[in-house]
Amino acid sequence: MSTLLAVILTKNEERHIRECIQTVTWADGVLVSDSYSEDATAEIAQQLGATVVQHRFINFAEQRNIALADAKAREAEWVFFIDADERATPELGDEIRRVIQNRTEVGWWVPRYNYILGHKMVSGGWYPDHQLRLLKIDHARYDPTREVHETVILDGEAGYLDEHLIHYNYDTLASFRAKQNRYLVFEAKILYDQGIRPRPWTYISMPLREFWRRYIRLQGYRDGWVGLLLCGLMGWYTFRAYRQLGYLRRQGN
Repeated sequence: MSTLLAVILTKNEERHIRECIQTVTWADGVLVSDSYSEDATAEIAQQLGATVVQHRFINFAEQRNIALADAKAREAEWVFFIDADERATPELGDEIRRVIQNRTEVGWWVPRYNYILGHKMVSGGWYPDHQLRLLKIDHARYDPTREVHETVILDGEAGYLDEHLIHYNYDTLASFRAKQNRYLVFEAKILYDQGIRPRPWTYISMPLREFWRRYIRLQGYRDGWVGLLLCGLMGWYTFRAYRQLGYLRRQGN
């Protein structure tokens, strides 16, 4: 039998951690990689039988690479990454167990339902929102240049699962804004490191392109007023990311 650990990255997730862990009891164990939470996250995880290791947060890609190393040190063959605000169904657990025993792929994409403002998203890039989360440890690592929206470098083939993750990511607009504010700093740095230079028209063209991509090409209009709002906000945060990029360029020059 292949050994599988469910891995959760955390920072002040006491609100979610209990329910998350309770949905991955089909794994051989749960590893919580915690960035020194200041709430009861670590204590709750330990009460539920999870192994908790703590590391200073550097960036998302680095945290996942550290978690892979920690899982390998515990002699796991596979990891299933799940975020604290996500839930895995029993059906997903059964499918994961089946494919790691019977298939040769070394990574698996998982479709994900996103609930935003209480609405189950059906389009706009928020569904099916496949995530590469099931990884054979010796064949996977995260690209260190992608500090946010991490990218897996996989030595081998990947497959697609049928069963879903459920993601309760944004209950309120305030939570949406807070997370996007954190992301845009990383996104601007990625653009900067890629050598991208914003032009005067970029501050208009790139936000409009992002809105068009999500609302028209990815059919964000199918989610009604929630889709319109979120696509508009993603355009706005694209503008802010390029404005931050411009600031970095001025500082660098």
